[in-house]
Amino acid sequence: MITKEIRKEFPLLAAHPELAYLDNAATTQKPEQVIRREEAFYREKNANPLRGLYALSEAATREYEEARELARAFIRADSTEEIIFTRNATESLNLISYSWADAFLREGDEILVTVMEHHSNLLPWQRAARRNGAVLRYVECDAEGRIREEDFRAALNERTRLVSMAQISNVLGVENDVKHFAALAHEAGALFSCDGAQSVPHIPVDVKALDVDFLSFSGHKMLGPMGIGVLYGKKELLEKMPPFLYGGEMIEYVDRQKATYAELPHKFEAGTVNAGAAAGLGEAIRCYEKLGFDAICRREKELSRYAFEVLTRVPHLHLLGPREGEAHNGIFTFTLDDVHPHDIAAILDADGVAIRAGHHCAQPLMKFLGTPSTARASLSFYNTEEEILRLGESLSTVRERMGYGQSQLL
Repeated sequence: MITKEIRKEFPLLAAHPELAYLDNAATTQKPEQVIRREEAFYREKNANPLRGLYALSEAATREYEEARELARAFIRADSTEEIIFTRNATESLNLISYSWADAFLREGDEILVTVMEHHSNLLPWQRAARRNGAVLRYVECDAEGRIREEDFRAALNERTRLVSMAQISNVLGVENDVKHFAALAHEAGALFSCDGAQSVPHIPVDVKALDVDFLSFSGHKMLGPMGIGVLYGKKELLEKMPPFLYGGEMIEYVDRQKATYAELPHKFEAGTVNAGAAAGLGEAIRCYEKLGFDAICRREKELSRYAFEVLTRVPHLHLLGPREGEAHNGIFTFTLDDVHPHDIAAILDADGVAIRAGHHCAQPLMKFLGTPSTARASLSFYNTEEEILRLGESLSTVRERMGYGQSQLL
């Protein structure tokens, strides 16, 4: 069972008990053991991994590759050759765009995305379509943010070469049935890329069971350091793809006019790698294992149900997305009558409640929903019911403090 005692393991939360940190979809707080693990790398193993033949470099290499194995096991990939370390999910998606799309996309081909995608899962495909003469198509969602199968099938056709979809929306919290949509894409002869930035930290993800061709996620959204991310790709696809970046360590042999490239996964990891952050990510995965991922999921479902109950009692608040608390997966996006989301966030900040406001890097979705910006509160397992109640109580005072009359939680 996960209780509020877990907060003692997070230095920032322990140092600021007055802060209700509810911006976890942007980045999570880091536990002491993750911070110490990254620090220990630089204190005890700081050498360039993968290159030196001396003991210190070999120790750095072991730490780096151990993190790769932990990432492989966490998402149930077959081989560490399928695990590419990047800076974040954004870079992982760009790697696919530059490497796979530039090599295999042709004029008249189509890429299919959903209207709810984060810009990181839109802009790379816009670029790839322009560069290769392809067409970027969208499938829209319903009022709760769900993708209907009939709409997906209608957007899919014989020209579709790639479908790229978030497993969980960073705005609406809704979970897409990635396994089913990937199967439909494969039936049509298309590949399937999954943006797992919001799903990998919060629900069990098994890339083999889902049968996705690519999966991207970030370490900093799952208790790990900033500056480290993962691209999973099926080995047979990665072997056919050219390198993304060129330079040191990704080569096998170089002469004056040509080069041959290293084996997977190093073909896609040019230059000095972020081994300290990789060590931190490995330790973050150990944290999940120590706490028990099933227990984390249960706790986050409990918090989602409670947050839905509290937020739906705030007068004049309009909650976007699903009508069931659990279906929000800890992400609650809303508007408040007559108050700009930036003002909501500023007033809540004065009350020690940290939320996000803006378009959440999803402007096409904002336009589709008919609002330029919203406020968003997002949860992690270390949040508490007391913090959620503080959120609701603070929100119930916002309109009064803006001069629109008195209100309170219903």
